[in-house]
Amino acid sequence: MRSTRMALAAIAAAGALTLSACAASSPDDTTDTGAGGETTASGDATDGAAAGDTIRIGIKFDQPGLGFQDGSEYRGFDVDVATYVTEALGYSADQIEWVESPSAQRENLLAGGQVDMIFATYSITDSRRETVSFAGPYFVAGQDLLVRTDETDIAGPEDLEGRNLCSVTGSTSAERIKTDYAEGVQLVEQPSYAECVGLLRDGTVDAVTTDDIILAGLAAQEGNAGQVRVVGNPFSTENYGVGIPKGDVEICEQINAALTTMVEDGSWDEAVTANTEGTGYTANAETNPPELMACS
Repeated sequence: MRSTRMALAAIAAAGALTLSACAASSPDDTTDTGAGGETTASGDATDGAAAGDTIRIGIKFDQPGLGFQDGSEYRGFDVDVATYVTEALGYSADQIEWVESPSAQRENLLAGGQVDMIFATYSITDSRRETVSFAGPYFVAGQDLLVRTDETDIAGPEDLEGRNLCSVTGSTSAERIKTDYAEGVQLVEQPSYAECVGLLRDGTVDAVTTDDIILAGLAAQEGNAGQVRVVGNPFSTENYGVGIPKGDVEICEQINAALTTMVEDGSWDEAVTANTEGTGYTANAETNPPELMACS
């Protein structure tokens, strides 16, 4: 599959989305060789799209309702937001190349040019902003706990002292509990949340922690429904941002303009509803839709 560095569209002040040339993230590189060995020249967004160039979007592949791979199909709220934004920037849906972006690899994927943007429940933090930039946020979640259905002694993070807790390598969730709530928690890290839920179901761990919207999707998934439940006591504020190469203010502003339009035309609400239906999850109306942060 051919892939080029991003050449993205500017957004007209009247609200119509039109295309314009955008500076590449690596000015010294003018060509990119794809997996098939073809070399394509970087051009403006109109020429690039017409030539069949692809844009590489990092998502999770194992988060039902957010970023989930089902055969050759990709579904979820992150997928819907990414599709809307990239189409606003001049790319059709079939020009998106979805790239799996595990939590521990997101910064490296951006720094190495393996992805152009990341929509992967990527919480904006000061430490991450040292190496990448963020557009958005496009959603605000809250950290919570997933426990077995018959568990009655865990009502919040302070109840995890001496317990086994699972989270994904590279996430901030488990460290927050260990630092702020329960020093004696026994942390078990896994590559994916699906593996964490498996350990919860078989009794190896006592709880799984990540953001409430992620846990809701996992709890509602076939095979987990009725066996695990979300505690429903969120204890953090997680601003989901679009990860982009460090310092790319122009792209950040274009993404933010597209996100603004997505909220205004009702597409954002539709995407939230469609991807949380049947899970029992309700987005926090006090923080959603979120206020966009200034690009820097």
